Amino acid sequence: MRLLLAVLLFATALAPARAAGVEFVRVWPAWRDTDSFRRISEYFTGKENTGGEIVLRTHPDSRDGFYFLARLKNPDAALAGAKFVLHLITPEKPETKLFTFPVTVPAGQTVFQLGLTGADWAGPKVHPVAWQLELQSADGKVLASHHSFLWEKPAK
Repeated sequence: MRLLLAVLLFATALAPARAAGVEFVRVWPAWRDTDSFRRISEYFTGKENTGGEIVLRTHPDSRDGFYFLARLKNPDAALAGAKFVLHLITPEKPETKLFTFPVTVPAGQTVFQLGLTGADWAGPKVHPVAWQLELQSADGKVLASHHSFLWEKPAK
């Protein structure tokens, strides 16, 4: 019995740390140009209307870029001091690039647009080879993770 308890505790310690219920519902990577963000209200106010989505860009002054639309479910209280960490492999280099987006995650379901803009993306015809998106707490614990099919090596 003690051996079983020890094995269960060990397995629990190895499991990724997650906040209760925080999860990626879906992640859609795609190129978006500036015009895809414009809404009629912007012509009257001069301010970007995100339509309730939280838009984070590597270069806030540039809208053209490769975006990861991430729908996140957080049934608990807001998560202050969190960050999205994007691990990315591009066709130009086999080394993993790392991008970080600091964020406060509100309670409920939220849509985030995480954009690699400006000099951080080569253009509309370039697609990532593989990627992994993590939501980390302020202390760096992984709360939720989602990745592309090619991120992991197949099991032998």
